[in-house]
Amino acid sequence: MQFSFSQLLKALIFNKKLIIASLVIGFMAALLGVSLKHITEHYEEILYHRAAKNHLWYAVFPFVGLSLIYILRFYLFKKKENKGIKEVFDANATGTPLPSYKIPSHFINGLLTVSFGGSTGIEVSTVVATAAIGSVATQKEPFLKKYKQELICAGITAGLTTLFNTPLAGLLFAYEVIFKKVSKAFIVTNLLSAAVAYGFVYMLGEEALFTVNITQWHLYALPWFVLLGVLAGINSIYLTKSVLFFKKQFLKFSTGYHKILFGAAAITIMITLLPQLYGEGYHALKDSLLTANTLVLTPFIAFTLLGILLLKPLITSITLSAGGDGGVFAPGIFIGAFLGLLLAITLNTFFDAGVIPLNFMIVGMAAMLSASIHAPLTALFLVCGLINNYALFIPLLIVSFVAKYTAQRIFPYTVYSFAKK
Repeated sequence: MQFSFSQLLKALIFNKKLIIASLVIGFMAALLGVSLKHITEHYEEILYHRAAKNHLWYAVFPFVGLSLIYILRFYLFKKKENKGIKEVFDANATGTPLPSYKIPSHFINGLLTVSFGGSTGIEVSTVVATAAIGSVATQKEPFLKKYKQELICAGITAGLTTLFNTPLAGLLFAYEVIFKKVSKAFIVTNLLSAAVAYGFVYMLGEEALFTVNITQWHLYALPWFVLLGVLAGINSIYLTKSVLFFKKQFLKFSTGYHKILFGAAAITIMITLLPQLYGEGYHALKDSLLTANTLVLTPFIAFTLLGILLLKPLITSITLSAGGDGGVFAPGIFIGAFLGLLLAITLNTFFDAGVIPLNFMIVGMAAMLSASIHAPLTALFLVCGLINNYALFIPLLIVSFVAKYTAQRIFPYTVYSFAKK
């Protein structure tokens, strides 16, 4: 009896340590996520409006941003280039902990990349930085080392919860993309970190990223939603292969300076042609969501939307290949929204389909994100969190799976899963 009581006491102490670690990781990851989101939004808005008034800044900002990242990496971050989410996969596969400097490295580099016009988002920067928080925590207590993967996921869950105001998106991303299995420790650690993170953003009064008024969708639009899912799946392959192609090509540059010069020049040309491509592009998305239902298809609108769909994967790929920090989360959301808008107004103009363009923009976000990361449930709840509205839950669910399986059928890898090879 004494032995069993001793074992029980030990288990309770161990569980207590795991619970405390999960709560602390959740809070630290939430603090990092909220800080990175708001600081980036603040400086991106300042620099974007400055460049909008004087287009010469479009030539300056990308060069400055990429140069600062290169200088900081050389002098502050041990001369090691950030490799995005591949660092998390490598840490889980090899058991090697993520070093603590990855926290400020991804925080600062993500901020610099997006604020200075790099056409990506801070989501992957947040994922790796918060994963590093979880990894560092396991190094402080020997008992926690056997839960390293679960606590890394706990950091990621909390980070994404703060970015998108929805704990389900963080939990599902950690499951669908990173951990890919369920264990008791995973459930406990990630639920606790998600609860802390969501409590933190609720206390701060964080609002949904996009303010929209969606009250209904029509059953007759369902076949067109499915078509959007197929198109998003195909388009995601273009994004994925663009990223893989340019990363391979940029390896041929002999020095980092050449990468910066070519990358900054290419980014400058594209954001000058289409300012909507500056940074995350959420500024353009917010404006388009407000006018979607009244938009008329004209040659100028058609060429603008086609230009966005053609150039966004290219500028994102070049941003990442030239040293920018980020991934395909924000680009996927951005491309999907404008793909949905183009399809809806085309259907209404030429086929008198009577579909609601705003609905197609929202569903397009989930479709493209799901196809780009092969995580339909993550995409579903993430987009619902972005708009704080579940009216489109059924079409979002259907189209997320259609898009994923369309993409998977054509090319079985995402940018993230290809990195594992």
